Amino acid sequence: METRSTEINRRNFLKYSAAGTAIASTASLTTAKSFSHDPMKSSNTKRPTCLFFDVNETLLDLNAMKSSVADALGGRADLLPLWFTTMLQYSLVSTVAGKYEDFGVIGAAAMRMVAKNNGLELSQKDALKSMAPIRTLPPHPDVAHSLQRIKDAGFRMVTLTNSSNAAVEAQMRNAGLADMFDERLSVEDIGLYKPHEHAYRWAARRMGVPASECMLIAAHGWDIAGALWAGWRGAFLARPGAQLYPLAESPEIVVPSLTGAADQLIEMRI
Repeated sequence: METRSTEINRRNFLKYSAAGTAIASTASLTTAKSFSHDPMKSSNTKRPTCLFFDVNETLLDLNAMKSSVADALGGRADLLPLWFTTMLQYSLVSTVAGKYEDFGVIGAAAMRMVAKNNGLELSQKDALKSMAPIRTLPPHPDVAHSLQRIKDAGFRMVTLTNSSNAAVEAQMRNAGLADMFDERLSVEDIGLYKPHEHAYRWAARRMGVPASECMLIAAHGWDIAGALWAGWRGAFLARPGAQLYPLAESPEIVVPSLTGAADQLIEMRI
């Protein structure tokens, strides 16, 4: 009996192990498929009704501001990624706690936190001063021509940013992009930062467009993830250092620049 029992146990082990392996293999394939990107997918897709463009890093080059912020942090350019993630973290803290503050004010406060952790003294006034170039940032080289192509193709175009209304107005004017967009939207109007789902739902309502007909174009994985989770479509600009969030689905457009996004958008059927 002991030998027979051992043989039965061995067979059961092999059976369940094989089943587990098959399930794991299927899950792996499913996961891989969900994160894969078919470059031809968007060319066979109906055009979105409204395109929403993130501003900072997506359209505008932050290098000028990065230099001044690095100077404020004692020349520590290596602290810039920590500063940006701290700023984003505390914008979400403000959103969750229901204590909205201007994005620039949060950015300056985050800079002071990073400075203090690295033995540097920095006042709120000096931190804000170092961020002043954000209003005069130039567009990335691929932006102006690509936006004009998209506009000429008949798309409805809107900016959607975490920056304040005053800041984005100055940014678009100084970058020479003000005439490209039908409207400028800022989360300042609702006091909830992206990627909170209500920020995207509010923007869709403001433009009178169903979520499924909205598309976000952004160079931030967290922004694209938020838009997709809110039922939007997405186009990710994989600018240097930008990555998609692996726990979210991949958007239908993944390209290194706005030039590639414009190509695919224009090819979509009307």
